[in-house]
Amino acid sequence: MTAGPTTPTPGVRQTTYAGCRLSADEPDSGPAETGAMSTTSETTKRTAPAARWPLGRRTRQTVLVVHIVSAGAWIGIDVIVAVLVLAGWFGDDAGTRGIAYQALSKFVVLPMLTAGLTCLVTGLLLGMATKWGLVRYRWVLVKLVLNVVLCSLILVALQPGMAEIGEYGAALAAGGNPDDAVVSQSFYPPAVSLTALSLATVLAVMKPWGKTRRREVASKGARQRQ
Repeated sequence: MTAGPTTPTPGVRQTTYAGCRLSADEPDSGPAETGAMSTTSETTKRTAPAARWPLGRRTRQTVLVVHIVSAGAWIGIDVIVAVLVLAGWFGDDAGTRGIAYQALSKFVVLPMLTAGLTCLVTGLLLGMATKWGLVRYRWVLVKLVLNVVLCSLILVALQPGMAEIGEYGAALAAGGNPDDAVVSQSFYPPAVSLTALSLATVLAVMKPWGKTRRREVASKGARQRQ
């Protein structure tokens, strides 16, 4: 009995072997996908640099509070200095002017120096205990320089002339007529100090300028090695 011709079935591959037609079900496959695997890009996580002297949370907060209070006290003392200088120069009577200059000579230098050194020490601790560092960022470096310069000026420029200002005030209160040249330069210390401290306050709040050049070069080298 002879079998009639068979109609090929779509999607089925048929093979002839020794006069017999064999079929194997092989479903049609679609075109192969090339490059179907998706790759994920690596993201570089910027981690904060390790602190040199890590402090506990409570300790760091305490140091920060002392730093802020000492900076505020420093500014307040400078304001008092400015008031005493203005009262001594523009006072209505000689007695008031003399008392202002005597108070300026006796009660200003030590509190101002204490506040300045406290602000400096706590600032150093915060720099070494946090990601900001001491010379890692420009604004921190400028604040540090301002603090050191102002503390130095207290010792080398302000304190040496306080004795003469006290004597001038005593002579003025006693009804004398001392030389005004002794106190003619007394306007500059509060003006310079208040300007510098105001700048330091703005820098602490705004944190401008980014990293120093040395740190930028180090950061670029680290990224290239990765």
